[in-house]
Amino acid sequence: MSTPAIRTHGLVKRYGRFEAVKGIDLEIRAGEVFGFLGPNGAGKSTTIRVLLDEIRPTAGRAELLGLDSRRDAVEIHRRIGYLPSDLALYPKMTGRDTLRFFGGLRGGVDQSYVGELVDRFDADLDKRTGELSTGNRQKIGLILAFMHRPELVIMDEPNAGLDPLVQHQFQQLVRETVAEGRTVFLSSHTLSEVQRVADRVGIIRDGHMVAVEDIDDLRAVRRVDLLLDPQPRAVDFEALAGARDVVVADHRVHLSFDGELGALLEAVTARYRILDLSASDADLEEVFLAFYRDSR
Repeated sequence: MSTPAIRTHGLVKRYGRFEAVKGIDLEIRAGEVFGFLGPNGAGKSTTIRVLLDEIRPTAGRAELLGLDSRRDAVEIHRRIGYLPSDLALYPKMTGRDTLRFFGGLRGGVDQSYVGELVDRFDADLDKRTGELSTGNRQKIGLILAFMHRPELVIMDEPNAGLDPLVQHQFQQLVRETVAEGRTVFLSSHTLSEVQRVADRVGIIRDGHMVAVEDIDDLRAVRRVDLLLDPQPRAVDFEALAGARDVVVADHRVHLSFDGELGALLEAVTARYRILDLSASDADLEEVFLAFYRDSR
């Protein structure tokens, strides 16, 4: 088996009495897109900073590309790309000077590939980065993260300020990256973005990993709408295994269901006559919210 791109063992980070990351065990496979989901304060950025050796863990350890995140930090940084959520560039340097400067720090990069990325993202290289909009600075950051074809790319909120056309180019680049056997670790609040590109997702809440799931398995959750006779009672549906987020309005029932639809229909028809029925896959946002409600 290939070496995991990222592996953590009992990762803990405390600030005084506050525990930001609480014993995370996580394994991210080589050649996959892994979506790291959670609201502000859940521990996403702290976890990323520990992985990159920007801060040291209180307990546990992390490995990137089979290397120790602390002992081998310099070698790891040569082999990865990184886009932080709070991207800071030298404000008096133009975009072109910025790419040359960081390319030089890496010992040189393929300038034809850099030019391809510039064209794809329609990046403005002539202005000083301090004069660029958030979205145009983000384009420079994306080029910096990908320009040396890293084995692992770690990104925190990469879509910030990007227009839909650039987001589409970004998603294509992510797919091309993993098609070459490289790995993308994507931390985001934009759940629709993660759903489009990720193979698996991890959901973090209050420093705990509450779920790690394949995207295809999460899509098994369905939204079901029923029109019933006689007037339905919410309690009859809340007691069903796999049912949650039950809403009853007049003769209609709306719910999320992660079991077999046949079992649901059997239970419903034992009490009610079905006048109308529709079912559709739940999107990742509904699944994400359901995990948070269940955790509480």
